[in-house]
Amino acid sequence: VKQKLPRGDLITRRTCSSVTAPRITTHYTIRPRDKDPRWEGVEMERFADQADVVIVGGGPAGLSAAIRLKQLANEHQKELRVCLVEKAPQMGAHTLSGACLEPSALTELFPDWKERGAPLNTPVTEDVFNIFTKNHRIPVPILPGLPMQNHGNYLVRLGNFVRWLGEQAEELGVELYPGYAAAEDVFERGMELHAKVTLFGEGCHGHLAKQLYKQFNLRENCEPQTYAIGLKELWMIDEKKWKPGRTEHSVGWPLDRHTYGGSFLYHLNEGEPLVALGFVVGLDYTNPYLSPFREFQRWKHHPFVAATLEGGQRIAYGARALNEGGFQSIPKLTFPGGLLIGCSPGFMNVPKIKGTHTAMKSGILAAEAIFPKVTAEEADSETAGLHVPEYAESLKSSWVWKELHSVRNIRPSFHNPLGLYGGMIYTGIFYWILRGKEPWTLKHRGLDAHQLKPAKECTPIEYPKPDGKISFDLLSSVALSGTNHEGDQPPHLTLKDDSVPVARNLAVYDGPEQRFCPAGVYEYVPVETGDGMRLQINAQNCVHCKTCDIKDPSQNINWVVPEGGGGPAYNGM
Repeated sequence: VKQKLPRGDLITRRTCSSVTAPRITTHYTIRPRDKDPRWEGVEMERFADQADVVIVGGGPAGLSAAIRLKQLANEHQKELRVCLVEKAPQMGAHTLSGACLEPSALTELFPDWKERGAPLNTPVTEDVFNIFTKNHRIPVPILPGLPMQNHGNYLVRLGNFVRWLGEQAEELGVELYPGYAAAEDVFERGMELHAKVTLFGEGCHGHLAKQLYKQFNLRENCEPQTYAIGLKELWMIDEKKWKPGRTEHSVGWPLDRHTYGGSFLYHLNEGEPLVALGFVVGLDYTNPYLSPFREFQRWKHHPFVAATLEGGQRIAYGARALNEGGFQSIPKLTFPGGLLIGCSPGFMNVPKIKGTHTAMKSGILAAEAIFPKVTAEEADSETAGLHVPEYAESLKSSWVWKELHSVRNIRPSFHNPLGLYGGMIYTGIFYWILRGKEPWTLKHRGLDAHQLKPAKECTPIEYPKPDGKISFDLLSSVALSGTNHEGDQPPHLTLKDDSVPVARNLAVYDGPEQRFCPAGVYEYVPVETGDGMRLQINAQNCVHCKTCDIKDPSQNINWVVPEGGGGPAYNGM
């Protein structure tokens, strides 16, 4: 049973002033339990349980690994206990993606996925790609072989697909534990799970993966990961404007040519005139005044987009971070007792804007690599941590590695004097003609957190006010995400040093966290007495996108998991 702290703890945090560096953070990762009087007398005994394999994260990678393990167990008539823990209260409730799904890995996992009723209802029928100026568009032909070609792919609501995968896993005998947040890579208070191998599939910028990178030095021989933030809405539109199977992508306005990003608008065939639309901004942007959320709202007013949305109704909103480092940024994937799968280490194909198929394949390969070892009769211990380097070897000989290697230079090619246009020229020459076989590998700029320029060197961005019809304010958007956290838990958005927000982030960068957060979590407000400002953290608004942990220029924010079940309540996002 999880112990909860008094509700007064949250009130104390909110009334502090950053002028005198008050205590904002109360989480046990910053204030150790043994030195915190609030934990005195709290029962710390934990129940322990054993499994052959534990999987952290119930996304496409984790569920694919679980399913493949049970398939192998059935084929070889072996007893195998597979436990999967997921922080969302239901499978798929925290899942958000575009999503245009390439079904290659799904077909490997379930050749009969159509007969099984997989929710892939919208085959792509039309691809449109544009460069936007403020009022016009320049159509760009999608030539055969370019990453943006989507023939054979499906437009899906990924949360629904994940929920379906969960049903398939349960039918095979996988033990699913939704609402169970894995908080520490040794244990979670309340229940301790032991396994021969643990698969970490937490998704982009995972809380446990961050710790494992340091503990096992897994990023020693790769470049820093680079990220983007993706914001998404679902709309019900006028049926006359609905074109099921049509995909629309754009680059350009409202971003300048030196800010990486783009948009998508997908016409879904779910029995009603539904479209999924979103905007992606690379988190290596330099202007601290930029607001990805407001860029998204401004983009919807482009004549080519607004024509689709006018007269429609927005029904859902959400956001999440995306791995964009690609091939150069893949860390070491195995260590004693565990391995990394899916978007946690980062297998997204950036120019395709797709990572589900590669995430699923990594889960399948992980299962196939560990199965012989966890079922070996001569195992010394039921729960001794196994090291399975064969997983990384099989991944490097798979189509995942070949695919990521071929597009490795497209994202970093953006860093040139021409920006967006130079990157498109590079892609046309070296990818379309040479298929990524150039004998060099370009580098990224470095950590996204280090790319912001001081506010005094940048021009403030004037964003138009939302009209309440096509564009909207932040808080009404967050309300559509269904986000909720219990108010009496230690806030999961922690600061390593409570004095940094005002002394550095506000003083030098004009408080960029109040703009890069897509959920209104961070606010600078006047102190209650005297002059000055303080940082207020509205942790209950958090949609678990991890952007704050990634983009904070001081790297002072540490996102940790809240109590299981908290967070957004996405319905088929």
